[in-house]
Amino acid sequence: MPSTSSQLPDARLVVTGHTADGTSVFTYDDTRTPFFPFGPAGSSFTTFHASSTVPVSNTAPFPELGKTLPRPPPEGVIFCITDIRAGSRAPMHRTLSIDYTVILSGEIVCILESGEERTVKAGEFIVQRGTNHAWHNRSEETCRVLAVMVGAEKIVVNGKVFEETVIKKPE
Repeated sequence: MPSTSSQLPDARLVVTGHTADGTSVFTYDDTRTPFFPFGPAGSSFTTFHASSTVPVSNTAPFPELGKTLPRPPPEGVIFCITDIRAGSRAPMHRTLSIDYTVILSGEIVCILESGEERTVKAGEFIVQRGTNHAWHNRSEETCRVLAVMVGAEKIVVNGKVFEETVIKKPE
């Protein structure tokens, strides 16, 4: 069932695990509620899994997932989706991660600080390598982006260290 402020249905998550004797079982099957840090008209985020370290344990208890912007720790990983509403934008920002992204539905314009832009459509992919970038959904439908974000080393160019950008809720 769709959330009250999204054009796309909330995401169902199915998780597998093991019993005490090692038998494979389903451990979770439910709909995840999206997080709207910028209000109901802004982008939403749904986190499916996060780990503070890689390699990840497949036998540890499944982590509790808080309502925060998806940012992996330096040695960690996050698996999530972002729904970017028609006509909305995400400001220029940088994450300290390498992000493997797939556009699941709709389309999005990725804008780099150089001014270069690329429109990426459903079924297409982006590997975001710690660059300063913005998102703009210029279409008339919500764009759903799936991302696996893996913590990465800080970018250092000619001795200058590039830090993560903290995105704040618009006033």
